[in-house]
Amino acid sequence: MGMTITEKILAAHSGKKTVEPGEIIESTIDLALANDITAPLSLKEFEKVEATKVFDPERVVFVLDHFTPNKDIQSAENCKKIREFALEYGIKYCYEGGECGIEHALLPEEGLVVPGDVVIGADSHTCTYGALGAFSTGVGSTDFTYGMVTGKTWFKVPESIKFICYGKWQKWITGKDLILHIIGMIGVDGALYAAMEYEGEAIHSLSIDSRFTIANMAIEAGAKNGIFPVDKRTLAYVKTRGKRPYKVYKSDRNARYREVIEIDAASIGLKVACPSLPSNVKDVKEIKDVDIDQVVIGSCTNGHLEDLKIVAEVLKGKKIARHIRCIIIPATPKIYREAMRRGYFKIFLDGGCIISPPTCGPCLGGHMGVLAKGERAVATTNRNFIGRMGHPESEVYLAGPAVAAASAIKGRISHPDEVT
Repeated sequence: MGMTITEKILAAHSGKKTVEPGEIIESTIDLALANDITAPLSLKEFEKVEATKVFDPERVVFVLDHFTPNKDIQSAENCKKIREFALEYGIKYCYEGGECGIEHALLPEEGLVVPGDVVIGADSHTCTYGALGAFSTGVGSTDFTYGMVTGKTWFKVPESIKFICYGKWQKWITGKDLILHIIGMIGVDGALYAAMEYEGEAIHSLSIDSRFTIANMAIEAGAKNGIFPVDKRTLAYVKTRGKRPYKVYKSDRNARYREVIEIDAASIGLKVACPSLPSNVKDVKEIKDVDIDQVVIGSCTNGHLEDLKIVAEVLKGKKIARHIRCIIIPATPKIYREAMRRGYFKIFLDGGCIISPPTCGPCLGGHMGVLAKGERAVATTNRNFIGRMGHPESEVYLAGPAVAAASAIKGRISHPDEVT
């Protein structure tokens, strides 16, 4: 019996010729990541086990992206501890201040993740890197400590579900609409501890930015990881960025899958996940008269250049509704700079938007856009649980960049064709 991409990567990193779903393995890791919220607990564990070094100072990465620039004393203390640890142990990649971007956009952009990698991160959306044909998954802070010290971790090999997408995408559709469609179809536990693997002509036509978005939200379906085959777009992306040699893995034709699901790309419209689950998905045209107070465009899910380009196309020559706060957050300094160079910032500012430095802030109700009681937001983020973006009696609607921009203009949840 053949193996899937995920199984092949895990077999190679555990020194085995083959692995099977359900098998417990010890795997070497290529990269270990933590942020300003999750790293402090790991550093306490590091001291507790009396470790004296990390397994490789170039393979441990800290990104201080959630509450920075420091929003309060606690966040400042956390960042100080991480900064001092990085200096003491020679950590090469510790991103803060003007170098800092949202971790899951920053690491691929910096070439720190390449195809065939095994990556663990003390953040659930570490699954993003599957867009590049890597096995990447979130772990707890203590598991991160073990990986940081030993360069190894354990996994139960996941089953795989294959999503085959064919046909052509409609106008405005991005990876966000596909993943919301899938989560709406299978539910938030529909891929529990599985690898969500993508294939088909419609998948290969997607940009790398859209693939990042899809892989990013694998965890919202309960998956262990999301993963894409490496193709010409992937190779072009890593060619100018990759800092390490890499190996490309492909699923065997006779690989085993828990399920194979086929999707006609042409049938997918613009989607919105209504409160308070990512699976409560409707077509935007089904949603009527939902007034909003805030729009957030950004996050590790949709802060990429493709997303900002779409927002600029919808907003060009228009103003957002007077009572709306529209916060736009480029995911990395490079994306920030390129969006500015292309003139997107002028469109955003002329339209009445707020442009934030790269941060996770509002996505988790941390800062830079916290909601008050009774307020509603449309966000290009990945979660809309009760209280996710602020007050427990606020509401968050998840959408892609086109719907978010159109909604900011109209002051209610809207289709971009209503404003363009």
